[in-house]
Amino acid sequence: MNETAHVRTHFADRAGTYDRSSSWCTDGALGELMLSAAAPRPGDAILDVACGTGLVSRLFAGRGRRLVGVDITPEMAVRARDVLDELVIAPAEELPFGDGTFDVVVCRQGLQFMTLPDAVREMVRVTRPGGRIVLAHLCAYGADDLDEYVEILRLRNPARRHFFRPGDVETLLVGAGCDPVRSERYVSVEDVDVWSDNGAIGEDAREAIRDRYTRASPAFRARHAVAGTDGRLTDRMLFVVASGTRV
Repeated sequence: MNETAHVRTHFADRAGTYDRSSSWCTDGALGELMLSAAAPRPGDAILDVACGTGLVSRLFAGRGRRLVGVDITPEMAVRARDVLDELVIAPAEELPFGDGTFDVVVCRQGLQFMTLPDAVREMVRVTRPGGRIVLAHLCAYGADDLDEYVEILRLRNPARRHFFRPGDVETLLVGAGCDPVRSERYVSVEDVDVWSDNGAIGEDAREAIRDRYTRASPAFRARHAVAGTDGRLTDRMLFVVASGTRV
């Protein structure tokens, strides 16, 4: 199975439970950060890349003149149809839109499954000069928690191709032709048992995730403020919301 097919299969399995698979999925404060960074206006054409079930699209609904979603997994994307003006099934690396079609392009948690930097270059290409690109992504805190976090994240989602630290997403925007580039950080507190129950991995992988948290190094535990309450584990997960303006 190639990488794209692996991603499609993984998210087809998760389509029915995705919206409740993490607290960040419907976290209003994280959504407000994306909206603030994108600053959509009534006349804007907006593109949601890797739109999935439409959670981010719903944040932007009614804030522009046109809202388009693109995704590679029909089982996920069909759930976004009601909020979109147009739904396109296509890879982010080959967006079927002309140069400068959109005023705002957003993507939350999609970069990890894409060919990089190709996908970000495509997002910038379809944004008009002066338009805004907003990328929100889960990141490790730094070098001291990266290796352990990669292991945990790969157990939860074996289709994942990339892992990020603060600065990585911003660098992608700069390299694709954005200036200025800004970013903000946001911490989402996740119940590890809920977060690992994504419908696409087995109990063996979920138990391995619990084990990694239980045996985590002091540096990892300090970064993530790993805590156990009544036998349950929580993790303070870091998101970077990076925004850039197409030159």
